[in-house]
Amino acid sequence: MKKLLIFVFGCLSINMYYSQIESKRILDSISAENWKKNIPNLDSLAEINLQKIDVKHKDTIILKTDKITAELGTELPITPFQLIKTKEEKVWYFYGQNNMVFNQASFSNWNSGGNNNIGILGKINYNLSFKKRKHYLENNFQLGYGIVAASGQTTRKTEDFINIMANYGYDLGRNYYLSSGLQFISQFAPGYNYVKTPSPNFDDRISKFLAPAYINTGIGISYNPNENFQVIFRPINGKFTIVADKHLQKVGFYGLEKDGQSLRKELGAMVNILYRQKIYKDINLVNQFNFFANYLYHTERVDFSYNGQLNFRVNKLISANVSADLLYDHDQIKRMQFKQTLGIGFSYNLGIENQDKPKVKKVVKPFL
Repeated sequence: MKKLLIFVFGCLSINMYYSQIESKRILDSISAENWKKNIPNLDSLAEINLQKIDVKHKDTIILKTDKITAELGTELPITPFQLIKTKEEKVWYFYGQNNMVFNQASFSNWNSGGNNNIGILGKINYNLSFKKRKHYLENNFQLGYGIVAASGQTTRKTEDFINIMANYGYDLGRNYYLSSGLQFISQFAPGYNYVKTPSPNFDDRISKFLAPAYINTGIGISYNPNENFQVIFRPINGKFTIVADKHLQKVGFYGLEKDGQSLRKELGAMVNILYRQKIYKDINLVNQFNFFANYLYHTERVDFSYNGQLNFRVNKLISANVSADLLYDHDQIKRMQFKQTLGIGFSYNLGIENQDKPKVKKVVKPFL
């Protein structure tokens, strides 16, 4: 009996052993299947397909907002407003504009006719200014001269002027300034009436240097709320007319009271209005009106002058200008005087930086 039990337990043990082996084999086969499913296909890595990605590299860009005034002649400061408002510590400022205009025409067997000619016109406008606290001093020099030479005619003058101004001001606050100034106006060369004397000589002159010359000086108040608008009122203003030519002193020109008189003195009130309008990006119109009333003689006869300039900027070096001048002075001639000019040529500007805008650097961060 004992041997029988040992045999039975032995068989059961062997059966259980083989059962464990079979279970382990099944588990191993399941693991192998899972491994085959999840293992990467190494053969597929041999043929790699890469997608191209565009990457744009951008560096840091620094944009400066300050602008050089000399870049555009038509944007030069024309009133003390900008000078007074600037926070710059320096006391002397300089800026200027240079213009040169050429014109030429040539004809050969031209059925419509014509006359060979060549002309040149040069203008400069320089300003030297001083500023310290609420005090400022402006010195402005405007000079111009032009000639034209045509076949069969003498060389003729097309433009001739000297205009020198000095103006002292003191800031009173709220855009009002104490204003006092001195102005000198004359010309370089003798002038002629080519309609009456097509081929004139020196005896036919109707003007020359210091004949006439005008000196204006006075004191008053100016109102200058922005760079494009200014009003100057001087209730005390002296106007002096100089004719330093004995021949012209006797022909009744320039309001002289008697023959041989070389200086005419007037005391009155002066009003000057300046207004600039920006029509388009590089086109602006500058208007200047001037009125003078004599306290001592016929106050109702107000001297009036107007200058209008339409400025075009083609590029940094080429510009165009159309100007018109009106003048009425009862003591000189009892009719309105008119002059119109058109010029296209080279323009070069230089000078101070525009201080209207603060010098702030804008940083554009790179995109990654």
